[in-house]
Parts: sequence; structure tokens; C-alpha cells
Amino acid sequence: MGEIGIGIVGGGYMGKAHSVAMAAVGAVFDTALRPRLEMICATSDSSAERYRMAYGFARGTADWRVLVADPQVQAVVIASPQETHRAIAEAAFALGKPVFCEKPLGADLADSRAMVAAARASRCINMVGFNYIRTPASQYARALLAAGEIGQVTWFRGEHTEDFDADPDKPASWRNFGAANGTMGDLAPHMVNAALALIGPIARLNADIATVYTTRPGAEGKQVNDDIGQFMCRFTNGAMGHLSFSRVATGRKMGYQYEVTGTKGAIRFDQEDQNALWLYRADDPPGQRGFRKILTGPEHPDYLPFCQGPGHGTGYQDQIIIEARDFLHAIHTKTPVWPTFDDGMEVNRVIAAAHASHASGTWIDL
Repeated sequence: MGEIGIGIVGGGYMGKAHSVAMAAVGAVFDTALRPRLEMICATSDSSAERYRMAYGFARGTADWRVLVADPQVQAVVIASPQETHRAIAEAAFALGKPVFCEKPLGADLADSRAMVAAARASRCINMVGFNYIRTPASQYARALLAAGEIGQVTWFRGEHTEDFDADPDKPASWRNFGAANGTMGDLAPHMVNAALALIGPIARLNADIATVYTTRPGAEGKQVNDDIGQFMCRFTNGAMGHLSFSRVATGRKMGYQYEVTGTKGAIRFDQEDQNALWLYRADDPPGQRGFRKILTGPEHPDYLPFCQGPGHGTGYQDQIIIEARDFLHAIHTKTPVWPTFDDGMEVNRVIAAAHASHASGTWIDL
């Protein structure tokens, strides 16, 4: 059993989640590599020290360059805003250090292409954080689809809808400016990733994107970004689909939902009930046909390390711990683990195509 020094850039929402995950993953999964919380980076010396003490890091810094260059930091986790991802990743790869980057992979497609090029040139382990697809229920859904349990997939409907910006009187924040921070840059990548993971590559799409609240308190004179978006698509396997995204969906808190229809059945999932998967089998007796609720338990992927009781459930933080396990396993075995930077770039390629489709009012081939 070896140790690996972890440096995390960002101490806020996701920085805390990754810090807690790295502190817990060895005990949960008995990993061959045990993380050592070496350094955390924040925007000021005072906040870095606060996070250092709260999360248990050995050191803190206000300069991500110091963190990346430190020899005791052997792997880097990027949990800072999208526009910072590229520079941090390129610097880490130049020093031969593995990188885990929160989604999206950079601020745009150009960033993600550059990050993929840097990862390939360095031959370092790289991984992108799409945590929601790692729930035991969604992993089970992927297994059912891969095994052909619902036959040939004909239709996919997915959405990622929340209401954190549904109040028009809410003051503007960093989320309201720049394409990378709008709904298509923030929420859409999660559901696009789910569609690619569950169904496969997207061949073509037709998108529509809108800003519902064009003005907000504190945004006077500035252009605010998109609130909602949607697109129709055709997957390369022939299945049709519809994906929608919103941060102004009143009443929705974690509306990451999908439904997959096949020739022999169907699957439904809702992240607000993340420990259940709904399965319909067309070959059930006529009087028993209907969606059955399957509660996750020890028989489902990555559930048992957290809990021995069926139906007791896993939570949001557990998804991040599963990601940490996969990242450490990839480093230990020197074997890439999905989703790599290439997979993250494919998500950005779909998002870029959606923007192009909206601008042109036409279908776009990928």
C-alpha cells in the first residue's frame, strides 16, 4: 500500500466535496493508493488557510502554480472555475502529474482540445468529473442497456433542470456571465454525458437556447448568459432523443432525469430519488406489466462498500468518493478510467454543436 500526495485547486463547493472524498476513499474502498491531503489552493491566503484547517490539508496556498509545482503534490484535482481549467491542467501535465478535472473540460471546445492534446503528449492519467452517472442506479442502468435487457433502444429523453436562478430578483453572480457559466456550459454537460454513456455517440442535433431573465439586479449594462436550452438529436445507433436543460425550472432541485425506451422495455431514473431505478419489461404477463421500482442495494455497482443494507441508499458525496476511487485506481494501474479528457471533449463538442445549431437555426452534423 502506497501514498500519493493530493493537491486540490479550489476550496468551495466542489473543492470541499473532493477533499472529503480523498479523505474517505481509502477506508471505503480499501484502495491500493492512499491519498495524502498535501495542499489546497484558494483565492486568498486567508481562505486557503481556512480550508486547510477545515479539510485537513498539510499546507495551503493562494497560487495554483505553487501547488502544481510542489514535489509533494503528485496528483492534481481541479475544482476551480471553468476558465482556469486549461492552464492548470497544462502545467500539471508538463510536470508529468495525473489530473482530475471537474466538468466541463475547460471553458469551451478550444480549451478542451488543447487539454486533450496536453494529456496525450504527457501520457499522464486524466479524468473528468461527471459524478451523477456514477450512482449505483445509473451504473445498473448502463449494465442493463449494455446487456440488451430492454432490446434495441429507440428513444432517449433526458433533462437537467434546477431552480437556483428561478427568482428574477436574485442578484447576478458569476454564474450569470460568460458562455461557460450559463446553463449550456454548467448543467447541460452532465446530461449530455449521460446520453453518451447510456446510448452512445450523437450523430446530429437541432438546438434552441434562450435567456429567460435578460436583466438581473447587479447586472445592469452587462449581457447575462443562457437560462434554458434544448435539442432534438439522432444517435449514431439510430435512436432518437430529446435533451433539455434549465436553471429556472421552478420547483426542480436536482432534476437530472432520463427515460430510455427500447423494443423490449424501458428504464426511468430521477436523481431526486437517486437510490431507485424504474424498469419496465414488455415480456411480463399482461396483467403484471408496469414500471417496477428497484431499490439499490449491495447487488448493484459500488453500493456495498458504503452500506450493507438494501434500500438504505447512497448520497451525493458517495458519488465523488467513487470518482476518487476510479482516479486512484487509474494512477495505480496506469490504465485510463472513463471518462477521460477525450470523453470530456466529446461532451464539449456536442455543446458547441448545440450553440452552432441555435445560431444557424439548422440541424448540425457531428
